[in-house]
Amino acid sequence: MATAAFVLISYAIGSVSFAVIVCRALGLPDPRSYGSGNPGATNVLRTGRKVAALLTLLGDGGKGWLAVFLAARYAGDYGVGETGIAACAVAVSLGHVFPVFLRFRGGKGVATAGGAILAIDVWLGAAALGTWLLVALVSRYASLASIAAAVTAPVYAYFMSSRASRPEILAALTLMAALIVWRHKRNILNLAAGKERRIGNKEAQA
Repeated sequence: MATAAFVLISYAIGSVSFAVIVCRALGLPDPRSYGSGNPGATNVLRTGRKVAALLTLLGDGGKGWLAVFLAARYAGDYGVGETGIAACAVAVSLGHVFPVFLRFRGGKGVATAGGAILAIDVWLGAAALGTWLLVALVSRYASLASIAAAVTAPVYAYFMSSRASRPEILAALTLMAALIVWRHKRNILNLAAGKERRIGNKEAQA
């Protein structure tokens, strides 16, 4: 019962769309009404308001971190083990991708998953971020950088001597990576066809 409660709370936290909140607060168009229609930081950046995109990025990443932090810090007091904490990481990511507050039409989950990974293990989070930055700098494709960071995260975790290497966490990281890759399926097709826009291009896919 306690595990289900923490998982539901994590999902609810993930369902909070900072892209929509930030845009409304700053008087910007709803991010679902332009560009890719994706309520995420990359699409918000199309408004030309870098502050709005940064706030969205921090909010989405922060909610991923918060959900896992709360589970890791307090769930044990209610008999929730590592499997429950891993489930919370997946749940907050699912909340962002399928938010109940936005009729289950959310973002791609990269920042939220990144925040969750950071809460699981700060070094794992740093490795994933480093991968994103390296691929983004070399290729200038945000989508490719996101996919690379997501796919390599469970690989990094496997070789770490920390909570990240536990089977439950590895399973969660793999599921989160699969979710991110699936949400980028259109970007993958564009990359294969040479049609994917690069970072800095206003027409880039979010």
